[in-house]
Amino acid sequence: MDPLFWSVVLLIAGLLLVVAEVFVPSGGVLGFLAVTTVLAAVATAFYNRGLEVGLVFVLITAFAVPAVLAAGFRYWPHTPMGKRVLLEIPTEQEVLPDSPQRRMLRRLVGKVGIAKSMMLPSGAVSVEGLTVDAVSEGVAIEPGQHVRVIEVHGNRVVVSPTDEQLTRTEAVNREPNDLLSQPIEWLGLEDEPLA
Repeated sequence: MDPLFWSVVLLIAGLLLVVAEVFVPSGGVLGFLAVTTVLAAVATAFYNRGLEVGLVFVLITAFAVPAVLAAGFRYWPHTPMGKRVLLEIPTEQEVLPDSPQRRMLRRLVGKVGIAKSMMLPSGAVSVEGLTVDAVSEGVAIEPGQHVRVIEVHGNRVVVSPTDEQLTRTEAVNREPNDLLSQPIEWLGLEDEPLA
């Protein structure tokens, strides 16, 4: 059997031990065995085939060991052990402090309001009597057009145009002191003529 075969076998075994060291906690035992096996593969190549083949094995080792380590560490977080060791990335809601303003803005999700200014894509909207800065969902919104609050990211309110009309409570909350902007039926006036 060709002596180069044993060099190749030792190199493959060393690379497998490198991968095993990434996935199996051994206290460095598998790492020591991996280094010893790879060095034995290179030494065997030098001894049996000379300087040229030995240098080829050194170059292969120099590229293969870091590549195998990088692949192992890239895959490791997706393994059951990696998921237990590494924490999940927290969501935006978990990281940002919970302030009264953020709670108020989250309460607006799903509500209908009116654009107070031209939104290309940002502008002001009035929702339930509050005027807030908002961002359109990619379309231009004319002033006075009805909008629905889709989501809130931090302090950024995202709205989209809608054909829905304001309910009576939303309209009253929109401008409680502006009686002229409310329909006459909502003012509570009787049908009797003024005499």
